[in-house]
Amino acid sequence: MKETNEELENIVKDCIKGKRNAQEKLFKMFYGKMLGVCLRYMKDDDSAQEILQEGFIKIFEKLDKFDFKGSFEGWIRRIIVNTAIDAIRKAKKDPYLVENEALVFRELSEDAMESQEQMDILELKADIAMEAVQQLSPAYQAVFNLYVIENYSHKEIGALLGISEGTSKSNLAKAKANLKKHLEQRFNKIENEKGY
Repeated sequence: MKETNEELENIVKDCIKGKRNAQEKLFKMFYGKMLGVCLRYMKDDDSAQEILQEGFIKIFEKLDKFDFKGSFEGWIRRIIVNTAIDAIRKAKKDPYLVENEALVFRELSEDAMESQEQMDILELKADIAMEAVQQLSPAYQAVFNLYVIENYSHKEIGALLGISEGTSKSNLAKAKANLKKHLEQRFNKIENEKGY
């Protein structure tokens, strides 16, 4: 059952008052969607669960700052994404630098690549697409998620991750190339197994 805005506001107010049943209800309401967000940034379920827990701790600490003027789900999502980015930063000193500069990637025009890759990804089953994104390096995975899924601009990504706008664009192009390669391999394997 979907809660109305008034019911959600009452749950949030009860959470601010420290009522455990309200906190549990709020957590359950957003658990599935926010776990999905965490899984786009983390390579395994355990790490995603840790980020989710840490994110919800921050959400409960900051609930009194939410003014009910914007999307509550969007507000929660931003906290979860920022928690994931912080965890990636802590895990590796400079994870957003372009890795293996010596490797040469075929550069495709960003517009052509975006439209083709987005169309291809939309047609994939969710589990195969998720697996492909999780195979990306932390640097590429973060930029891909922020740009494609969260709709951040390259300028915003650069500011958030402490990289240049050009590095963000480069990481996105390389992430898409890696995704394309991984997905082609995966689908070729599936086709061979089915005898197409």
